Amino acid sequence: MSDYSCQQNRSQSVAILGAPFSKGQKRRGVEHGPKAIRDAGLVERLSNLDYAVHDFGDLTFKHLEKDEHFMHVPFPRTVGRANQLLSGAVSGAVGAGHTCIMLGGDHSLAIGSVEGHAQQCPDLCLIWVDAHADINTPLTSPSGNLHGQSVAFLLKDLQNKMPEVPGFSWMKPFLSARDLVYIGLRDVDPGEHIILKTLGIQYFSMRDIDRMGIQRVMEVTLDHLLARKQRPIHLSFDIDAFDPSLAPATGTPVNGGLTYREGIYVTEEIHNTGLLSVMDVVEVNPTLGATPEAVEATTSLAVDVIASALGQTREGAHIAFPKIPEPKEDTELRL
Repeated sequence: MSDYSCQQNRSQSVAILGAPFSKGQKRRGVEHGPKAIRDAGLVERLSNLDYAVHDFGDLTFKHLEKDEHFMHVPFPRTVGRANQLLSGAVSGAVGAGHTCIMLGGDHSLAIGSVEGHAQQCPDLCLIWVDAHADINTPLTSPSGNLHGQSVAFLLKDLQNKMPEVPGFSWMKPFLSARDLVYIGLRDVDPGEHIILKTLGIQYFSMRDIDRMGIQRVMEVTLDHLLARKQRPIHLSFDIDAFDPSLAPATGTPVNGGLTYREGIYVTEEIHNTGLLSVMDVVEVNPTLGATPEAVEATTSLAVDVIASALGQTREGAHIAFPKIPEPKEDTELRL
């Protein structure tokens, strides 16, 4: 566990890790998310921001022949094994000093992504940008799908409320409820609501964003997480946090989401802390866009949000121009 790999001087090196996995939910197609986001120009965009970009390609997930339901949870062992694999990959990337971008795949992958990050940076904090809280337990989940239960696997505070799900014996919960903030919630199940209230988790629903404005939401978020001490940030960004008019190609769209400007402001403010260490971008499903334009809107939004989290600004930057160039006499046109 090296402190070095968790300091902000992860400087200008980014690792991209693809996780083409869909078994945390029931709709096919989300496994094509990593390729679609890369095809939308991710590597070029990050290279233009002056990063050394290391694309580690896609992880390969084994299909398990026998994987019975646990209670009403489908594919528990498949999801558990995929996350174990991802955890090792994220831990390795962070340990090597990279800022890590994990491309999903469905949001069950955050279990392994955050766990692997925590192996290197045990004091991390988690910002979860999503229409959904993903904090059901198998006992509260209406669907059983594990992409709606990811946070419950991470939280120490829910330890005695979680049954032992097969496939997950490799990990134990490590995150405190006070080290988590939600932004963008607008579709929260009844069981999740009681969990959020009982544990006193800081969250900002779309109503809170309407009421306070996104600037104040980010101010309170970062104060809540960083006031006691500066520590690495894990940003887990579900593309369905955005309004479906902006990100239609996703599995569980909910009306009334973040505007383009609100979503970009969130990532700009996280970048400005200098503490972003790992970012997940999940639930881009190119097979669910009604038209090629709908898919392209969603994937290019994913690229914008990643670039913004890594320092792309809306006011432009002057990297190429340390100062205003002056005309030299010998370069002026001679007639």
